[in-house]
Amino acid sequence: MDVPLPHLDRPFDYLVPDTLDADARPGVRVKVRFAGQLVDGWLLERVAESAHPKLAYLEKVVSPVPVLAPEVAELARAVADRYAGSLADVLRLAVPPRHARVEKDVTATDATGADPTPPTAADPPDPASADAALPATAPVDAAPEDAAPVDPRGWRDYPAGPALLRALTAGRAPRAVWSALPGEDWADRYADAVAATVAGGRGAVVVVADARDLDRLDAALTAVLGPGRHACLSAAAGPARRYRAFLAARRGDVPVVIGTRAAMFAPVERLGLVAVWDDGDDLHAEPRAPYPHARDVLLTRAQLGGTAALVGGYARTAEAQLLVETGWAREVVADRATVRARMPAIAPTGDDPHLARDPGAASARLPSLAWTTARDALRADLPVLVQVPRRGYLPSVACAECRAPARCAHCAGPLGLPSAEGVPACRWCGRVAAAYACPECGGRRLRASVTGARRTAEELGRAFPGVPVRTSGREEVLAGVPAGAGLVIATPGAEPVAEGGYGAVLLLDSWALLTRADLRAGEEALRRWLAAAALARPGPAGGRVVVVADGALAPVQALLRWDSAWFATRELAERRELGFPPAVRMASVTGVADAVADLLAGTRLPDGAEVLGPVPADEGRERMLVRVPRARAAALAGALHAAAGQRSARKAADPVRLQIDPLSLF
Repeated sequence: MDVPLPHLDRPFDYLVPDTLDADARPGVRVKVRFAGQLVDGWLLERVAESAHPKLAYLEKVVSPVPVLAPEVAELARAVADRYAGSLADVLRLAVPPRHARVEKDVTATDATGADPTPPTAADPPDPASADAALPATAPVDAAPEDAAPVDPRGWRDYPAGPALLRALTAGRAPRAVWSALPGEDWADRYADAVAATVAGGRGAVVVVADARDLDRLDAALTAVLGPGRHACLSAAAGPARRYRAFLAARRGDVPVVIGTRAAMFAPVERLGLVAVWDDGDDLHAEPRAPYPHARDVLLTRAQLGGTAALVGGYARTAEAQLLVETGWAREVVADRATVRARMPAIAPTGDDPHLARDPGAASARLPSLAWTTARDALRADLPVLVQVPRRGYLPSVACAECRAPARCAHCAGPLGLPSAEGVPACRWCGRVAAAYACPECGGRRLRASVTGARRTAEELGRAFPGVPVRTSGREEVLAGVPAGAGLVIATPGAEPVAEGGYGAVLLLDSWALLTRADLRAGEEALRRWLAAAALARPGPAGGRVVVVADGALAPVQALLRWDSAWFATRELAERRELGFPPAVRMASVTGVADAVADLLAGTRLPDGAEVLGPVPADEGRERMLVRVPRARAAALAGALHAAAGQRSARKAADPVRLQIDPLSLF
């Protein structure tokens, strides 16, 4: 039943009346009477008998279309168990809300015999079968005899790349962690892998982080497979388009589904490959209960279905490195000679030689090395990318006299300046602080403590007059920029692709990334730097990257060598030594103090469990952490879910949020 109560997280038996017998098939939406109310539910299975002597009747079949595929139901149960969640919560993520008009259109198309999409690898439906609306196709264990091999040209820079494509075409299930080269067109490489899978008679699911990456992959797949051969699933598409794409996949009209994290549960016939690009992006983490991560859902899917898996990115996460070290996946990387030939020339501003020439480089926001690198690229008529970690103008200001952070008198939130002529305003409550006076010293003048992208664009525009300046960030994300001299100021993740590549990439304000109180600060900084540096031209073609940071830091070293695998190995070793995910399994329990204590008191924790905390959380709540070895991960999730069920059964007032391996622990 679609009821978010942990103690009701189990199947219930109902009788099917004769009037609903034809439509009541596994996978359809139904309505049932429960505790005197009519509630939504999913029909999971039809059986001849029940162990319960007295049963109520099914009230209604909402739609005869079985939108919940058996393999997706199995996956949803596994995900719920892994994340200490309920099946109902996972199914809400797996199946989009019903759109009756779209369903009616699809049914009408079936009745007229029209085919709204081109033929796919799926078998054609049998009009005489009872399940003609959703044709079932037999699994394919090997590639068709006439399957054409996919051109591995783009994968030849990686010694294991051509073998990966051959295995996909042959219907095998390789598992790979791919480190993309600088300047690599990752969308084309993923399209090659998908095309090889389709050539082997199977389907694929690919998940990307955002709409811009989805557009790139959409174009690449259309070029390789042709139009109408894949569906795009994204919450941003709107209810009707999303549901139509979902039905196309569920009916077997298309062999491939791509999308943002909404696509991780996509029902694809004869699934042969699951893939995720840039798995370190926090957009892959679902913000709704039970908070699954797209990478882990896809890997669970590969494990359950015996499918191929591809985890790729310019950077490598500790989780991906764990897959390699345990032997679950094989790394696909280029040799060092190829990496050196493809990477731009990268230099830090904080090492000894540069400090000797420019003593102010340690504190300057734009040291002379960065300035001259930008100037030389512009003189060569090449575009320059400047990555700034913060958006806005001056997102954070401080007293100019005593340097104390400027805070709102009403809510204590940070004050910021929206523009050069703007009035200070709170970034939390929005209140204007026109008459601000520092509570420490009484000063009324403000200075920048953090400089945003708009202010950076203004400063660089004055430094390089006559050069066009473009910004790409939250307000407007640019997909691409033309060749020729120009400055592009972008926040991380919003960097546009430049025609022919950037002549220079400047990575500013590195301290804002490296000094975050976060377990993944170094990993995230390197991921963002590599994504920007990958857009530069190769070093022999004039591409240069300057990072405003100390060259002795491990993330900077990994950037200078373009060796994310080395950093991931180091990061995983440190987390293993300190007892942090993914080396262990960690559960976060957040709520008011009494509720957290109540849940943990009722939890039968597995042997070896450590309880850490409490630590302050938001809105006056606290957080406790429970750590166990990975071998006891299932036992921990089960114990926490059972304890949550006990609290919901007795109608405990204060909610508690359970998260397994959350992205942020502090």
